[in-house]
Amino acid sequence: MDNTVDVMIPVDVEAAKALESPARREAVGRYLSSLLKGGRARDTLAEAIAEAKREARAHGLTDEEIDAELEGIASVVI
Repeated sequence: MDNTVDVMIPVDVEAAKALESPARREAVGRYLSSLLKGGRARDTLAEAIAEAKREARAHGLTDEEIDAELEGIASVVI
């Protein structure tokens, strides 16, 4: 990958193990770079949140409970 910069991002232990391979890290870097170009990350994040909400509802959580959890996560991230 030309014109790249190394960055540190927190991941869980399982993801860290998967990223031990330099070839896999390069592939993930290319994917992440393409995802962040043109606003695709926003679409992907919205899809991930919608899927998480569907799963939470399927496990009996209400929309109010889900939103409260998401607000708690957002306050930690921001």
